[in-house]
Amino acid sequence: MPVKHDLLADLKLNKEELAQHRSKDPRLHQLLDQYDNVDKEVLAAESALAADGPLRTLKERRLKVKKQIVERLRGL
Repeated sequence: MPVKHDLLADLKLNKEELAQHRSKDPRLHQLLDQYDNVDKEVLAAESALAADGPLRTLKERRLKVKKQIVERLRGL
């Protein structure tokens, strides 16, 4: 059974801290929304037992967005 990726744990932030950063930075807000959308696609693909290639592509997209979020948070 697919499990939602815990971005907060990876970022070592709690919901309140992330909400503060999100409210101050429109680009970060956009990236976080994008991450959530891609993460949902990954979960759906895993649930549907998608082929390895498309699933890997989705996971790579998710990782790319996550890296952008980390970079953005470093700049705050």
